[in-house]
Amino acid sequence: MDLHLPTANLDRYKSASQRARVGTESWGAANFFCPSCQSPRLKPAPQGFAAVDYFCPSCESPFQLKSQSRPIGAKIVDAAYSEMKRAIVEDRTPNLYVLHYDLADWAVRSVILVPHFAFALSAVEKRPPLAPTARRAGWVGCNILLDKIPEDARIPIVQSGEFRPTSEVRSAYERLRPLEKLQSEKRGWTLDVLNVVRSLKKAEFSLSDVYAHTAALAKLHPNNAHVRDKIRQQLQVLRDLGLLAFLSPGSYRLN
Repeated sequence: MDLHLPTANLDRYKSASQRARVGTESWGAANFFCPSCQSPRLKPAPQGFAAVDYFCPSCESPFQLKSQSRPIGAKIVDAAYSEMKRAIVEDRTPNLYVLHYDLADWAVRSVILVPHFAFALSAVEKRPPLAPTARRAGWVGCNILLDKIPEDARIPIVQSGEFRPTSEVRSAYERLRPLEKLQSEKRGWTLDVLNVVRSLKKAEFSLSDVYAHTAALAKLHPNNAHVRDKIRQQLQVLRDLGLLAFLSPGSYRLN
């Protein structure tokens, strides 16, 4: 696959951001594939389709592309806060491709994929409203906090200028797919606890390791007064989903 962005017909756009948008979307149409099925390509979404840039022609899974010229960090700018929050609650977020391109070389440097079932409300940050003098005064946008999404769900597609094999990407996606079975309102807790477990950087861990993050989880879920009970429940959910193994009372291993 060619990591260089297309240049054909870009001279009609005066804005650098427009050229980048058109160039990266065209590159995605030529190179993105569906991790949910065996389709080797995605098709561009019809114009005016909000928050969706591509669809899978086989299983119709929706995808969104966020591209930027700076390296992928802890957060990326998204659209309206209210719309993103509603999409998570209603379980209709698209799969997300995040792409970092190099302006000087006009080439793709890195791409990650976040499955649609890996978004929790804790991963969305509300931005301050636009100033009264702005054209859209009062409008409230949001940031997607990638560091609040479990590491498993930030699946590398391109790293250091190299494509990861499609089979590995699909395997990583499929390994997390049991999360898709959970209702959206319950999935947030599961994802937040999984993110804590991943942050431990241990293959095997104890219940007390996770309890050490009780305050952080309580902050994410202020309406729950029984956080430790919820932690134990969610570790059992993760075990039942096959993402954890139970070793002994209070002892677990990541699968």
